[in-house]
Amino acid sequence: MPNFCAAPNCTRKSTQSDLAFFRFPRDPERCRIWVENCRRADLEAKTSDQLNKHYRLCAKHFDPAMVCKTSPYRTVLKDTAIPTIFDLTSHLRNPHTRHRKRIKELTEEDIRKIKERRLASSIEQLVSKKDAAVEDTTSTNEEEPQLSTEEKEYREYLRSLFEVVVMLGKQSIPLVADKASEAEYKSNNFQALLDYRMNAGDVALRKRFEATAVNAEYLSATQQSQLLDVCENTVREEMLMEVRESRFFSLVTGDLVDIASEKHLPLFLRFVNQQNVLREEFMDFVPFDGDESALVERLEAQLADRWGLSMEDCRGQAHRATGTSTTKMKAVAVLLMEKYPLALHMPCSHMALNIHLANSLPFPNVQVVMEALRRIGAFFRAPLTWEELEKAICTCYQKNEEKGAALKQACGTGWTEQHNVFDVLLELLPSLLLCLDNIRENDNGKFADAVTADAYLISKTLADFEVIVTIVILKSVLTFTRAFGRNLQGETLDVFFAANSLTAVLHSLNEVNDNIDVYHEFWYEEAVSVASVIEVPVTIPRLFLRKQRAADMGEIQAEAYFKEYVTIPVIRGIMQEVEDMFSETNLKALKCLSLVPAVMGQMKFNTTEENYADVYCNDLPNPDTLPAELHCWRIKWKHRGKEVRLPATIHETLQLPDVKFFPNVNSFLKVLSTLPVLKLEDNKRDTVSDRLQACLDSMPAKQWNKSLIMLNINTHVKHDLDVMVDKYCRLYPEDDPEAEAESEEAAEEDVTK
Repeated sequence: MPNFCAAPNCTRKSTQSDLAFFRFPRDPERCRIWVENCRRADLEAKTSDQLNKHYRLCAKHFDPAMVCKTSPYRTVLKDTAIPTIFDLTSHLRNPHTRHRKRIKELTEEDIRKIKERRLASSIEQLVSKKDAAVEDTTSTNEEEPQLSTEEKEYREYLRSLFEVVVMLGKQSIPLVADKASEAEYKSNNFQALLDYRMNAGDVALRKRFEATAVNAEYLSATQQSQLLDVCENTVREEMLMEVRESRFFSLVTGDLVDIASEKHLPLFLRFVNQQNVLREEFMDFVPFDGDESALVERLEAQLADRWGLSMEDCRGQAHRATGTSTTKMKAVAVLLMEKYPLALHMPCSHMALNIHLANSLPFPNVQVVMEALRRIGAFFRAPLTWEELEKAICTCYQKNEEKGAALKQACGTGWTEQHNVFDVLLELLPSLLLCLDNIRENDNGKFADAVTADAYLISKTLADFEVIVTIVILKSVLTFTRAFGRNLQGETLDVFFAANSLTAVLHSLNEVNDNIDVYHEFWYEEAVSVASVIEVPVTIPRLFLRKQRAADMGEIQAEAYFKEYVTIPVIRGIMQEVEDMFSETNLKALKCLSLVPAVMGQMKFNTTEENYADVYCNDLPNPDTLPAELHCWRIKWKHRGKEVRLPATIHETLQLPDVKFFPNVNSFLKVLSTLPVLKLEDNKRDTVSDRLQACLDSMPAKQWNKSLIMLNINTHVKHDLDVMVDKYCRLYPEDDPEAEAESEEAAEEDVTK
């Protein structure tokens, strides 16, 4: 139920306002004063316990000095807070209106008593403030020595430095400018911005600069590294505080990123915050070196030892791996699930299921196709190349303009990441090769050499019969999982029905596998037809022929070769991956989405969550009462009023004021919400992985810096400069030259990262 303000002439309630609401105090004396100030005669007969339980006042009725925000998500009153701000006259303008909260008319005796009590209270508060001030001064003198003038100036200097670092991160400005000459290269952006601030009147920076020796370095590489580390850790700690408060989380990793010639794994955490909003945040780059066991140990150490999280609270994992890293990340997922069975391995909501399934196949020909798709997506992101592709489509479809227009629309922004990517690629192949050939010829000279070189490499990859066969097989096999994958990325109801339709998907794939000869014959003919249109000869890969001759094997026909080495491995690999990603435990978890009222309604309130709840029974506050609570939950929505709409998502359900009266359901939904397969609320396109990619695309790879990337991606996180200054002073005292000297060499390398 929403909280209503008990003050007269106040109509605020918690569902319509971000204001804090405060209970009446349990202390009888304070409670009496609150009632007296409210002028609610009907409340005077109630006990302080009754008032505390059933009545509240909103923050508008208190002096702002009495309201304390202990964190971004928690607001409390000072112990001595008394409501003093009330509207006691507006009802007089409309005397015929009925008022439930009637205002008490005061007699002269009431007014005299109130004045006496307020006078006594004022004297008491004045004395207590003086005592508190004396006590604070004493404790400050004893425990926290006052900062000297030099220390204050040093902290102001540090604050200026941190402001520059945060600005560099937010604006995606690299530390070092990408200059041609060595002399220019040494002049970095950080130093240039510091010079600008000094010239603009930053007193703290100028004093520090004037006190520096003429030949000394103004800000060493070590100091830069220390500033960056403190900024990065402070921002990360803000997010980790929320993760710890929410307890349960899921682990998501992205595609590998090369920083300073070393491969790193982007690490994200997904959790539900205290406002019951699903969040996914970028946390760090994890070194990718070593085998699977070493990577698992590194992830555990990162989360548990450094961040204070428990892997026992991890409820899901998703890995967006591509290329050769796919096999390693699948092994990592298996090892994590062996240690933590509830860290369910699932597809990531940001990636189409068909793309995930194709990426998971370890076969070289499939990985060549997937790499070609990524290069095509990047190549045609530029307006010039896209314009050339549109011309090629018009040329190829002169006699069928309607189909050409449909194809242009189908291969719009992000088409290489869609569920039907292989269908579109096959349709587009003739136009694509014509476009790439035109760019390679570059008759008008409008394309750079690097662009024409890329066009040559992509066209060489696509004009290969093995690649064409692989595209046709992927398109045909993944047709059976396309609708299933779309539902997984849909609304909660779609995901629930997807979980219940998996049996049909596997049945279709098994039927194809059992009749592979018939299906392969059709698919092979389609591949030959496509190859003839684009004038690609039907050939067996040269590498296989060479091995065949070396082993003195008999000659093999092209159709038989592609059946054995492409069709059969692809269909069986897809089947195995679907079974692995949607195990019995995973399906049980997804079927629990029937807790969402809209899903219940679609199922005519004939749901059986109890049969699947054992997956998360240890995560519930009162698992013994779950069956009774679920029954009440179903009855609540089944017998709702006609005007009440059924919440359609977990997010909508968690935002309901009365969900807190169903503690098991509330906890259940929060855990389910963290599963990586479920999409973020409001179908957000500006996901954290999108922001990471945009940041990486905004500067050359040699200028990437892990700390600045962290600041750039997480601009929505509070950047508290005072906290950064305190942390820096604590970690790196100004008079500690030895520690600075020890890390100088390592810092020189880190700043260039």
